[in-house]
This record gives sequence, C-alpha cells and structure tokens, in this order.
Amino acid sequence: MSLRIALDDAPEFYTNLDIIQGRIVLGLTRHEQIGAIIVKLEGESRTALAVPANDPNGGQTTNASSGNVVHENHKILYKVEQVFPDKNAPPLIGPIILAPGQHQYPFRFKVPFNNACGDPNAMARLGGLAGQGGFASGPGIFGLGGIRVMDGSKQLMYSHVTKTLPPSFTGFPRQAEIRYYIKVTIQRPGLFKENWRYNVGFKFLPIEPPRPPKTNQEAYARRPFTFRPRSPASQLSQQGKRSSFFGAWRSSSNPNLNESYATSSVGADGKLQAPSPQPPTPTGSMPPSIEMSARLPHPSILTCNKPIDLRLIAKKLAPAAEEVYLTSLQIDLIGNTVVRCQDLVNTEVTKWVVVSRHGLSIPVSNPSDPVGTEIIVPEVLWRDVPLPNTVMPSFITCNLSRDYQLEVQLGLTWGKPVGPQAASSNPFKNKTSQVPIPQTLHLPLHFSTIEVYSGLAPPPQLVEAMRHQGRVRPASTSTRPSAPRPARQTTQQQPPRPPAIPPRPTPQQAAALQAAAAAAAASDPLYPPQLAPGQTEPAYDDAPPSYDEAMAEALTVAPVVGDRPAYSGVTNENGPSTIPGGNEKS
Repeated sequence: MSLRIALDDAPEFYTNLDIIQGRIVLGLTRHEQIGAIIVKLEGESRTALAVPANDPNGGQTTNASSGNVVHENHKILYKVEQVFPDKNAPPLIGPIILAPGQHQYPFRFKVPFNNACGDPNAMARLGGLAGQGGFASGPGIFGLGGIRVMDGSKQLMYSHVTKTLPPSFTGFPRQAEIRYYIKVTIQRPGLFKENWRYNVGFKFLPIEPPRPPKTNQEAYARRPFTFRPRSPASQLSQQGKRSSFFGAWRSSSNPNLNESYATSSVGADGKLQAPSPQPPTPTGSMPPSIEMSARLPHPSILTCNKPIDLRLIAKKLAPAAEEVYLTSLQIDLIGNTVVRCQDLVNTEVTKWVVVSRHGLSIPVSNPSDPVGTEIIVPEVLWRDVPLPNTVMPSFITCNLSRDYQLEVQLGLTWGKPVGPQAASSNPFKNKTSQVPIPQTLHLPLHFSTIEVYSGLAPPPQLVEAMRHQGRVRPASTSTRPSAPRPARQTTQQQPPRPPAIPPRPTPQQAAALQAAAAAAAASDPLYPPQLAPGQTEPAYDDAPPSYDEAMAEALTVAPVVGDRPAYSGVTNENGPSTIPGGNEKS
C-alpha cells in the first residue's frame, strides 16, 4: 500500500482566497475494503508553557502544579471533504472493495479569511456537545457516523478572537508554533484494522489589510543633543608635556628645555629639528548642538522583503566652528511575540539587524550654515537593503500575537573622525600634539509601534466592496414609526396629552413571537435540541458568515506566483511538531 498527496501547481506558500487542489493517490497491491476517504484542510496554533515556581496564583487557575507544562491548541482552520464515496451518491449498506492498482481522488479547498475557532456555533457542531460523539452524519461502524471529525467542544473552553489567519511560524521550539497541512484519512472498517493516514504541510502567508491612503503625515523619533565642552588648551598642552617621568623632570628643572622638547620633532636622520609652530586651539568655542530625527510615513507600516522607507534629518540648533560627522548607523527591527497558554503569558523578544554601517564620515552640520538648517542623510545607506525573509507580518490570534518596534542607533563625532589606519600608524602622535581628540557619542532613536505587512495586496474587488460597505448602511427593518420633531413652543399653552398606548399584538402575532423566541432559545450550542422520532440528522443552520467571508466566497482569484515575496517563517513545514503532544489525531 502506498498513499500520498499530490498538489497541483503548488506555490512557495499559500494565502487567503487561494484554491488548494490536488489528488489523493492510493496504490494497492491487493483487494481492500474501504469505508470512506476523507481529506481535511487544517491549521493549528499551539502553545505550551511551564507553570513557574513563583506563580502568584499557585497554579489554581491552570489546575497544574509548579513545573508542569500546560497546553493550548486552537483549530484556526478546519475544513472537511469526503472524496470517496461521492457524497451525492446514494448511501451504501457496506464498505466498498477496491481492486489492486492505483486510484486517484481529486480534492479542492478554498482558504478562508478568518480563523475558524472564533465561531462558537461552528465549533459546537463539530462533535462533542452538539454532535454525535465526534462523528458526522452518515453510515459507519456501530452506527456512529462515517466521518470522524474533531471534538469542537474543546475549543469552547478557550477564549478566542476573530482575526485574519496568522502566518506559518515555528520560531520557538517546545513553546509555540503555527502549522498548516492537508490530511487524508482512509477509513478501513473492522475492529482490528487501523485507518491509513497521511499529511503534507504547506506554508501560509496572509493577505495584508487595505492600506490607508498616502498622505504627507510622518511619524518621527527625534532627540536633541549637545557635545560636552572641551578642556582649555593649556590643560591639553600640560597633559601632553607630562606624558612621561622625564618630561615632568624637564618641566620642573628647565622650562626652556621642556618647551623645545615638547614642540620639537625628530627628523629622518635621527637629529632634533627646530620647533614647529603649533596650530591655534579654538578656546572658548561653543560645542555643537544639533537635533537628529528619524521619520517614517504615518501610519508606520513596513513591508516584508522591502526596504524601510526611512528619512534621517539633522537640524542645527546652535552656531559652532567645527563640523559634526555621522560615523555609524545601525537599524534594528525588534519583534515582540506574546505567547498565551490558559492564564500564563510569556513574551519573547527577537531582534533583526537590518542595516549596519560603520567607518562612515558623513557631515551632518556645517559651520557656515545658519541655525535651523536641516541636512538630510543620504538614503543610499539603507535604500537597497530589504527586511530579512524570516520577518513575518504582524498578527493577532487566540494564543499568539506579534508586534514590532524599530530602533535607529546613530554614532556622531565632533570633529573630523580619525580613520583606523591613521590611528594605528603613529599611536604617540595624539599624545604630543595639541589637536583635540574627536568626541563621539551614540544616539538611539526608537519607534514603539510598527506594523509589518505581508506585501500581498487584497483583490481590488474586495477592497472596493469593503469601502462600499463603510459608506452604505443597510436599511432598518424595524416597523416602529419615527418620532416627530417637537414643534417650537408658542406663547399659547397647550393642554398636556396622555402618552400614546403601544399597539397590542393579535393572538396570532403573539403565538408567532413565542415560537420565534422558542426557536432562538433552542439554538444555544450548550443545550442542543433533541432529535425527533425518525430524524437521523439535526437540522442545524450554518452561522451567517462575516462580511469578509461572504465577499471572499464570492470572489475567484487566481494564485499569482511571481509577485509573492520569499518567506521563511517555517524551517520545515513537513517536520514533526515541536510541541509536546502536538501530533495527536483529529
């Protein structure tokens, strides 16, 4: 026996509204009895955290003692399709015997927009409370149904949010992961025959939400600073004269000898040359004072595998006689991953170094410029550097969330920076000369809230429909008459009128209202209705889809492979789960 899943034209990753289609290829070497072949499209968000020893709750809410590991598993995507026998065919009394050879069964799924676990009505219908022991309708062994589905009642115990499906993620082993896969189950009737199972994983990257229109507004992080005033020139010269024990002895015994020694130099022939005049030191000069600001378009949105749309601006705040240079630049993207597991919360911080430039010498303040002059740092330093392909878009799901921050670290120098070769060629030059050592400081600029989008634009039809929904509101179906506008009071007093008596419903209308209330109360997933005599399947109605889901079902978008960026959020989509107990059957 051989079993595999062959996907048709599989891209590097799938996204919302994609059509996932392929074939189940079953190879048999002998006759086999097959009850049904079920294909499932599943997505799971798993978390596992250990109860800390200093837990203030004492493990009461998690119902676990210190050191134990608690788990939380959300079925964010769950779709089931029966490919054999045909669901439209009449029901058969017994299993079907397949002949030896190769058999193929096509399947087709459409990836939705939002997660499935956020719908309590849909989860309650999947076995457990509202289903029949985790089995769907249809003939099967012991009369329990032909298709085994997951127990959706477990999802009702967790708190959920209804959001766009999150991206694939396996960044924290044994703590958190988000996986998507296609699973096939071949049911074999019999007490001692195990069902055949096979699954194949795939990467998923969601469609980004509609971007706001571009404006001239900018978000900025700025910080003014001033260099420390330099020491007087006399102190610098005395520090150079007293650099050795013999220099201090000459200074006390013979000042003239010390002056000639301090200002003289040794020539190439080894003889002492005449003293050279020293350059004047700018005594009493005002230290430079500038303001560095980093600016991003507002709202601050970055795109996966795209460069950062950043501007660096230096503004002169005070007159100065010397230049200020930018010597280093580093741009870090900081990701905060919040892992939730029941009542336990853990935050993991990940940092990506997007740009790192050192040994620069870019002037950002000119002595001849007036106060208030702004100088823009050349964007060539970061314009061609995209975000790493391991950066996933920002997302929020039931037990995991990811948000980002941006930090720009600048190195600034007062005075011409000394290159590494010049500094290493003569290490004693700065000790004897009166040229001041350049003063360097490091300035961080921080953006606390950054959104990262996937770069997969939504279909124009969906964007237009969502905008139309925001402009057009559905008409109210209420039959209550609108209250008239009160008239302007006049000088003549009108006698007070008694309040209007609301219309009384007729006996037929009252009976209809009571029947509607009883039907609404019977739809509670915690108290499902009982089956009537002779009824084999409960008459449940599907919950109304959200607006996004309804529009997604109405749209047909062909997958575009060439326009999709590289994404490596999952190391191995077909690898085993890193969460303890993550390979359970469902």
